Amino acid sequence: MTADTAPAVPRPPARPAAAPVLTGAQAVVRSLELLGVTDVFGIPGGAIMEVYDPLLDSTELRHILVRHEQGGGHAAEGYATASGKVGVTIATSGPGATNLVTAIADAYMDSIPIVAITGQVFSTLMGTDAFQEADIVGITMPVTKHSILVKRPEDIPGAIAAAFEVASTGRPGPVLVDITKDAQKASAPFVWPPKYDLPGYRPVTKAHGKQIQAAATLLAEAKKPVLYVGGGIIRGNASKELKELAETTGAPVVTTLMARGAFPDSHPQHVGMPGMHGTVPAVLALQEADLLVALGTRFDDRVTGKAELFAPNAKVVHVDIDPAEISKIRTADVPIVGGVREVLTDLEVAFRGLTGGAQGDIEEWWAYLDGLRSEFPLGFTPPEDGLLSPQHVIQRIGELTGPEAVYAAGVGQHQMWAAQFIKYERPNSWLNSGGAGTMGYAVPAAMGAKVAEPDRVVWAIDGDGCFQMTNQELATCVINEIPIKVAIINNSSLGMVRQWQTLFYDGRHSNTDLNTGHGTIRIPDFVKLAEAYGCLAIRVEKEEEIDAAITLALETNDRPVVIDFVVSADAMVWPMVPQGVSNSYIQYARDHAPAFDEED
Repeated sequence: MTADTAPAVPRPPARPAAAPVLTGAQAVVRSLELLGVTDVFGIPGGAIMEVYDPLLDSTELRHILVRHEQGGGHAAEGYATASGKVGVTIATSGPGATNLVTAIADAYMDSIPIVAITGQVFSTLMGTDAFQEADIVGITMPVTKHSILVKRPEDIPGAIAAAFEVASTGRPGPVLVDITKDAQKASAPFVWPPKYDLPGYRPVTKAHGKQIQAAATLLAEAKKPVLYVGGGIIRGNASKELKELAETTGAPVVTTLMARGAFPDSHPQHVGMPGMHGTVPAVLALQEADLLVALGTRFDDRVTGKAELFAPNAKVVHVDIDPAEISKIRTADVPIVGGVREVLTDLEVAFRGLTGGAQGDIEEWWAYLDGLRSEFPLGFTPPEDGLLSPQHVIQRIGELTGPEAVYAAGVGQHQMWAAQFIKYERPNSWLNSGGAGTMGYAVPAAMGAKVAEPDRVVWAIDGDGCFQMTNQELATCVINEIPIKVAIINNSSLGMVRQWQTLFYDGRHSNTDLNTGHGTIRIPDFVKLAEAYGCLAIRVEKEEEIDAAITLALETNDRPVVIDFVVSADAMVWPMVPQGVSNSYIQYARDHAPAFDEED
């Protein structure tokens, strides 16, 4: 027998490579790398220093040192919202972690996928009121999708992998991973991919066929249908499918504050933003509809007004991936639990099957809505005090910059004007704090968005009140070469509160004067402040200076730009539905406001 014909000697199976032994801190960094994370926002402290040491050696993770943990949290939100990826923020224990709570709560309200990693004191010290100890898992439990406390190094990979799955699937949201210092210091074999168990967590994406058919039947029969679109369309990457359903059915579309950009503003079927400061056609379309197809929206009080008087003659099809939202505010005639993208595809197919692709009898409905659009176009009255019109400033920012940019807004009047007067043509172009209404959101969120989308122009449209809460992140932007543009809509007041005081408190402006720019003394002087941070700073007080300042900002990409637009404090956000009344009482200007009673 030759060597060529000799039977092969079986080889013993290869031994699996031994798992490398890593410290818990190293496991944190390696887990993030293997999950594809490239950017994290954070600030070190005693209970998280162990993680920051191997983070220094990572060639895959860019750590951006923020100036405040809240800024790091909002930056992670902006990163996630602009890119669709999971944002990551890191903080130490105690006050470091509690400083994150506002951003975590904000992400929870607006369904933004972020993972917050916090350090915790030694497990042996927990419960003893140790230095910088806080029960951050307990504190954040009401405002997270999931909170995880890790006390062993071998549990770290599974906890972080689970956090990313929970944050990014189903209804997105924030997840907190709190890791004790002894778990960071100790070592264990690093096993990847890790095994983890999420009992009961099974998001439903495919809806029941009978519910789809029932919804399609209502849509085919409706004479006054409206597609009531919420932020879930953006979170669910369903803008394309929404457009297809809208064009197939011919139904009008309204996009809530959180859904701006989910459906193009330029599309003839878009009738505007509904809600407290929505357009007249959008508000009355919902109010007078006979069918609402609610898509990824939660019937928020800012949209419904007095909920029991909202859309009184409408049947409701409610589509949401979160079953807890369906029928929470308004009972759904057809409840559909599922991923909105899959549901829209199935609904469009079912509608075509019922109608042969023909649209319903909605010509009279469109004639009425078109009449409202002609009679009540969105506009504004120039101020009489000689100061700039904030609406005009924001409108020109949008017109000169275009729809490919990202616009982040703070909270208040400037937020509403940015939602109204900038035209949004694509999803993920509009960032704002919708549910929580967090002042200080804009600058750090814009920073995060620019990190995620470096080739896009990113504007932070902020109020002088909001800007003073987180403007320290301009230092982060300068040092890390993140050239955002900041437009301060400076009316020297807390504008939205002042507006309500004017309308509902007999003009008694209690503690809303900020004195930031209308007197001989500017406190602070935003131009000097921005220059101190290393930004290009511009002040605009005349209308003829607006375009030149915006153009210079757009041409400047080697550093952040801050423009102090000195605007009228008397400008108000119109239209307006006062709180606690039916949407039928929409006021489109103060001089045309109908009388109303809060019990109506």
